[in-house]
Amino acid sequence: MTEQKAVLVLEDGRVYTGTAFGAVGQTLGEAVFSTGMSGYQETLTDPSYRRQIVIATAPQIGNTGWNDEDGESRGERIWVAGYVVRDPSPRASNWRATGTLDDQLVRQGVVGVAGVDTRAIVRHLRTGGSMRAGVFSGPALADEAELLDRVRSQPGMLGADLCGEVSTSEGYVVEPEGPRRFTVAALDLGIKTNTPRNFAVRGIRTHVLPSSATFAQIADLAPDGVFLSNGPGDPATADRVVALTREVLGA
Repeated sequence: MTEQKAVLVLEDGRVYTGTAFGAVGQTLGEAVFSTGMSGYQETLTDPSYRRQIVIATAPQIGNTGWNDEDGESRGERIWVAGYVVRDPSPRASNWRATGTLDDQLVRQGVVGVAGVDTRAIVRHLRTGGSMRAGVFSGPALADEAELLDRVRSQPGMLGADLCGEVSTSEGYVVEPEGPRRFTVAALDLGIKTNTPRNFAVRGIRTHVLPSSATFAQIADLAPDGVFLSNGPGDPATADRVVALTREVLGA
């Protein structure tokens, strides 16, 4: 891990100084937090965190490294915009690990900061609400006024329609384990890979469809049920999905 300076800047002017973690550079997004004591790989690969900088309250992150089994996105893609931790583990200690968390963040270009009081930051966000933020390190560093201007110039989450950015571009099928009991059409608005996997365990064949799928495409599959995944962005932009749901309910 590098020992370069890194800062987290919130849009209300608060600045937290630490060291670079993961990739070095600049990232912008909405500051949100995760209070989970484990499961950081699932959090990082969850498409719902698109364009969000995740702040982890667990004091130590990365102890179990990175593996090929726990991701929630196809191809193990990390979807968070940035990652903020207190005490990252420099090594992986788990028999399934294929590398360290830091190495994976670097490989995927995810900018982070370590060595900050994440619980103090979360208490501040709990009071003030989620807000725009930025993480800066290396050549992206500048005086605080300039960094704050960059943070405030980014678009907020209000009106952000992000489902199309994380959805599969083509449909695919996850077959059941054992005899097929039911068939489900799942609209991918940011679906986690564990969802169709759990369906499969219960004998359900899942047709995962792009977020742009139409009612006709769903009906052609003659499914026993329709599943709408969660996903990133502003729910107020889901007018098309709401209309599609009404068609399904009225069928």
